[in-house]
Amino acid sequence: MRRGWSIALAAAAALAVFAAWLLHTYCTSSLYTSRPSGKGVTGAGTREASPEELFKSMTLEEKVSLVVGWGPARRVPGAAGETRPVRVPSMVTADGPSGLRIEPTRERRWYATAFPVPTMLASTWNPGLVEKVGRAIGEEAREYGVDIFLAPGVNIHRHPLCGRNFEYFSEDPLLSGVMAAAYVRGVQSAGVGATPKHFVANDQETNRVVIDTVVSERALREIYLKPFEIVVKEAKPWAIMSAYNKLNGKYCSQSEWLLTKVLREEWGFEGIVMSDWGAGDNPVEQIKAGNDLIMPGSDQIVARLLDAVKRGELSEAELDRSVLRILEVARRSLSYRGYKYSNQPDLEAHAQLAYEAAAEGVVLLKNEGALPLREGSRVAVFGTGQVETLKGGMGSGHTHPKRVVTILEGLRERLRVDEELSSAYERYVLEKRGREFLEKLYYDEAYPEPLPQDIVSEEQVAKFAERNDAAIVVITRISGEGWDRRLEKGDFYLSDSERRLIEMVSRQFRARGKPVVAVLNICGPIEVVSWRDLVDAILLVWLPGQEAGRVVADALVGRINPSGKLPTTFPKDWPDVPAAKSPECYPGVPPENPRTVKYCEGIYVGYRYYDTFGVEPAYEFGFGLSYTKFEYRNLTVEKAGDEVRVSFEVVNVGSYPGKEVAQVYVRAPRGKLDKPFQELKAFKKTRLLKPGESERIELAISVEDLASFDESEGVWLVEKGVYEVRVGASSRDVRLTGTFTVENDIKFKP
Repeated sequence: MRRGWSIALAAAAALAVFAAWLLHTYCTSSLYTSRPSGKGVTGAGTREASPEELFKSMTLEEKVSLVVGWGPARRVPGAAGETRPVRVPSMVTADGPSGLRIEPTRERRWYATAFPVPTMLASTWNPGLVEKVGRAIGEEAREYGVDIFLAPGVNIHRHPLCGRNFEYFSEDPLLSGVMAAAYVRGVQSAGVGATPKHFVANDQETNRVVIDTVVSERALREIYLKPFEIVVKEAKPWAIMSAYNKLNGKYCSQSEWLLTKVLREEWGFEGIVMSDWGAGDNPVEQIKAGNDLIMPGSDQIVARLLDAVKRGELSEAELDRSVLRILEVARRSLSYRGYKYSNQPDLEAHAQLAYEAAAEGVVLLKNEGALPLREGSRVAVFGTGQVETLKGGMGSGHTHPKRVVTILEGLRERLRVDEELSSAYERYVLEKRGREFLEKLYYDEAYPEPLPQDIVSEEQVAKFAERNDAAIVVITRISGEGWDRRLEKGDFYLSDSERRLIEMVSRQFRARGKPVVAVLNICGPIEVVSWRDLVDAILLVWLPGQEAGRVVADALVGRINPSGKLPTTFPKDWPDVPAAKSPECYPGVPPENPRTVKYCEGIYVGYRYYDTFGVEPAYEFGFGLSYTKFEYRNLTVEKAGDEVRVSFEVVNVGSYPGKEVAQVYVRAPRGKLDKPFQELKAFKKTRLLKPGESERIELAISVEDLASFDESEGVWLVEKGVYEVRVGASSRDVRLTGTFTVENDIKFKP
């Protein structure tokens, strides 16, 4: 036995020597020389070399290697990729956007907070809160050795079926841009770079790698580019990620018009552009277009670029441009500065922040006196979602938190749960899924194929109705990267078993004068009109992160007064969606394997379509109820030079403390260009107002922000005339109106 141990130890020692030799060879090779100390470079003394000085001493091989990354990352398990350590240390990149996506190992318990998904963050309409979330995510990235965070997603909710809509903020470019800018400022305040993505018009997952998005320049500039423009100008991100798709015939990562003319020359972007992982089909065109970093890259791409420079297909000046940009960002990175990360972010403080963010993003869609419930009420909880609660979506948006509070666990803290019923659902889920699956669902990534929900008979439901004060029905939906949601029962529509369950519960509880509450733990809008009359309240909690159960329970009992407002329209039915008018518009043609999708609706996305063409939604953009009531009073509108100043009061006239999201829409006069009925131009969430308390809201709108893009002249145009300011609680709940006048047309170049 002792001899065996000796042999094993000798082998281990030999392996360690060999590993040390490999590491030394790697770290001292001429091509991959890192700077672990962060203090100067070889031959430069103690003075920190500038990007220009580093670049001047680089060989052609080194330059080419710097613009091609690799992935996944080697230094941080689960991180998406790294740059190559050429004269500067490598920069580690990791996914988001609902928290840092890295992988815990047996040796390192690298947990990351699961925050609410961006759609729920947008539902808060609170940029200050979103900036705090960004800061917390940045701190976790910093303490785990990540230099650049691959988030936020800034694409538009063009339609409700996009599989990654949960990663994006809104259907509205202003709300998306403002929230994204706040998120980026937060991340970068921790010393970590942020990467708004996917630039641009990556608004579906179906054939995302090859699809050609055909869209007018006006729609591009007003809807799809606008949120990126806001985040670039207001938050100055370190990086931008170009999209997989083609844009009007050319891959986004290979479009000089997009990456150089618009992004850099018009908007003044100074960071690096990196490709989405494996995007595009020509690395030479990518570098020429202004895509500086090709991810995750490969040695074959390095060889291809090196050959292109030697043959004159790619000029060294074009290559140098990207090299200098990468060096400049690398010098700002934590790795370059030699930051000693702790592997110990403040997960407890961040868990509390995750709760606060989710609490402000809860949207109350319906309430006919059912909510709030009295704490300690007896409740019958139906649906497998109470057990298989969804914290977030799948793909690059998933996280590995230390803990997840299920809806059932949260309800047990605040209410008297009917354990006979909930235990039946627990046993059913465990039998069908297995404990290992649930562990993956809570803490890793797993796709729960929908289970039948009506596992109880009507006689059993009647028994539960007799002895409980209220019913809670949990409905779940998940989606993820790489596929779009399905237009079928069990996804956009209720499954047959969900419908049967709701009908049984509604009959039995309402017959006894007891309320039925639906809790929607979902990734995006579902059809609600056909069944919402069967319930007394609907609480939308999206994918709320690791504190899901506590947030649900506290909202149901009134510890949280819902103050979230919809950042996206809930249509009555799929045919009402503007992108649903033909397969050409979505999913593209040919429908069975689309290669081209046309944005037929132009600028009329979301509420711009519903309001302009008189299509009634199920719940409009900006909608959300409260346990209290608010009045709007004393509007003043004043045009002063280049801005319009809007001021008004919001008063809590109800009986609960609460917050209100005040929204300002502007309706333009008829003129040369078709315009939507109205457009969101400003918003503000109040502080917590006690009953009888008021807050004066003062907002400023730049006159230039009223402009539409005139394709005939290639200019932004603010047309003269009388503009109507519309202030209210949603896009269709307008409480105050006023006007101002623009005396003359205003034109300006992009």
